[in-house]
Amino acid sequence: MPAPLRLTPVTLGLSAVLSAGFACAAPTTLPATAISAEAKADDPRVQETNTATRTNTPVRYVPQAIDSIKTTNVVDYGTNDLGTALSGIPNVSSGADTRFDSLRIRGFDASNDFYLDGIRDDSQYVRDLHNIERIDVLKGPAAVLYGRGSQGGIVNRVSKLPEFGRRSTIEAQGGSDDLRSLYADLSTDPSENISLRLNMGNMDQNSFRDGVSGNRQLFAPSMSWQLTPDLNWLVQYEYSRYNRTPDRGIPGVNGRPADVGRDTTYGSEHDFIDDKSQSLRSKLTYELSDNWQLRQTLGVFKLNSDFDNTYLTGYTPATNQVTRQHWQQDLTTRNIYNNVELEGGFDTFSLEHRLLTGIEIGSQRRDPTLYTAATSGPGSSPVPSLDLNSPNRDLRHTGRMQVSSSSHTEVESRAVYVQDQLQLNDQWQLLAGLRYDTFDIESTNKLRDISEDRDSHSTSPRVGLVWTPLQNHSFYASWSKTFSPVGGGLIGITPGAAGNTNDLSPELTKQKEIGVKSDWLDDRLSTTLAIYELELYNRRTSDPNNPTVTLLTGQQRSRGIELTASGKITGNWYVRGGVGVQDATVEKDNNGFEGKRISNVAKHNGSLFLTWKPEMGWYAETGLTLVGDRYADNLNTTVLPGYGRWDALAGFRQKDWNLRAALNNISDKTYYSSATSAAQIQPGEPRSVVVTGTYSF
Repeated sequence: MPAPLRLTPVTLGLSAVLSAGFACAAPTTLPATAISAEAKADDPRVQETNTATRTNTPVRYVPQAIDSIKTTNVVDYGTNDLGTALSGIPNVSSGADTRFDSLRIRGFDASNDFYLDGIRDDSQYVRDLHNIERIDVLKGPAAVLYGRGSQGGIVNRVSKLPEFGRRSTIEAQGGSDDLRSLYADLSTDPSENISLRLNMGNMDQNSFRDGVSGNRQLFAPSMSWQLTPDLNWLVQYEYSRYNRTPDRGIPGVNGRPADVGRDTTYGSEHDFIDDKSQSLRSKLTYELSDNWQLRQTLGVFKLNSDFDNTYLTGYTPATNQVTRQHWQQDLTTRNIYNNVELEGGFDTFSLEHRLLTGIEIGSQRRDPTLYTAATSGPGSSPVPSLDLNSPNRDLRHTGRMQVSSSSHTEVESRAVYVQDQLQLNDQWQLLAGLRYDTFDIESTNKLRDISEDRDSHSTSPRVGLVWTPLQNHSFYASWSKTFSPVGGGLIGITPGAAGNTNDLSPELTKQKEIGVKSDWLDDRLSTTLAIYELELYNRRTSDPNNPTVTLLTGQQRSRGIELTASGKITGNWYVRGGVGVQDATVEKDNNGFEGKRISNVAKHNGSLFLTWKPEMGWYAETGLTLVGDRYADNLNTTVLPGYGRWDALAGFRQKDWNLRAALNNISDKTYYSSATSAAQIQPGEPRSVVVTGTYSF
């Protein structure tokens, strides 16, 4: 059973401040505009973003595709993970299992390209969405603002912020597989200068998968304090714990997922994963003048993750057995990022500039210790295989575990960047940016007591042009480039590695994109059409004649087209959705991957949701999510069949109450949501019901 929530001194201090504020604050009177604000919240569009430019910019004038989804549109279906929440976003796919979040954007791995309020969040864990307002997916390289990685794009979670005059809510949810949760989103304004908000709650859930369950805990207070008329201080803390059963899915058999029941699992009932994450963020915003602003942001993140996992390694046809391995891991990570930005506007020769310049300093620490089943010596024993069709999960490894690896990695990063959003005239806008990064990494092998370090540096440019010949239509073109240094993905290098593995220059990615962003129906409906080519070159690939030598001759390419639409059609009818078509393949490789499609990437996917939602009373929604065939592995030996999932929701709301019921996978379609290899394929959820009730006060 999950351990009870433990409050750290920081948590207790912030909790005390919030409790005092809630106790002393006068009752909040519902503003007269509350109903109209509710109606605006029903609009699925996000019309202004700072994820793409780090300045508040209308989406229309960002020369790059960006998709945003409000979490309110997914949590009512019982969704609380990124992979499912983004499953209908064009050319975005999940490669996750229950171990940690993993996504591909435009065919490229984005498992280390997660951000929280613009601060790097690249640790291995499953993120909670209950304290998140929306999820932004910026398509294509984003190193000019965010640094290394981001070959296919980034995912930025935008958290819920304190808002003056905001009402509090209590939400209860129940549903299939013993889903039960209770969350509170509390707000108060103790004074005219201070606004407080607290998100907290607990979720328990079993699963349609045999023996799989989980418990989530969340405690997230925040404070906005207007210290002076020109100085605001935003402080946010989040404690999240997710204690769950790992699920590595089912194996592939004869090029397809095994023909077994959706509830069939092959792990041990003693397996567990326990993630405990803490995040503390401070943002000082100083208005230097009406047109200039100075911002200082500090982010501190810590993760403690332990797991005991019996997972699948393959299938043996001759014996009809699923082979397994037993691993344990103790992992701690600590990230500190400090960012100072200056933003302002000025004119030169009738040209309007919006200038952003910044300095970012980062420090990361990662300490994983991995244990595996001992194969020889006293106390060693094999990990039992299980029958494919009738697995006996009581058969588990009880032998000795031995340390497989133990390491300590330190990363120090520095960056300086500048960006100019230039208004040339009423029709033309230019966006140009440049960033210079240094990346210093040192890893220590604790078992061999040896260390090795590497220093990398790179310059990342970005340029984009927006042309608005018609009031409601903006055409754009952009080019951007990013880099991925050795040891910059899953943080760490291998000290004493044979060959040249640690001596290679960074992998590089560049993207060309053109598109048009439009508003229709008196600005009620917004669409984006984007066409792109994305190339990863300098790709690391092993020399087949000498595996100790790594070559930088590989190349991966993705070409695609995307169309998205969201907004109000007419009256109380809303629509959101999109479709993507892409071809993501390995162009050059020395090891048999050339010409192969990238795993977990469908050639086409999309979604379409239609909502009828008056300001009060009954409302309803229905939608389709479509995903084409994908491969479970990069050798393209196992196919995950394409699927269509049909979901629907109906509800009734008044001023204070909102009750809704969602039905997922109405047709009870058997499908496979993702895979981490041909031996580990995740079945999709069968038909399920989720009922949610919310009370506002």
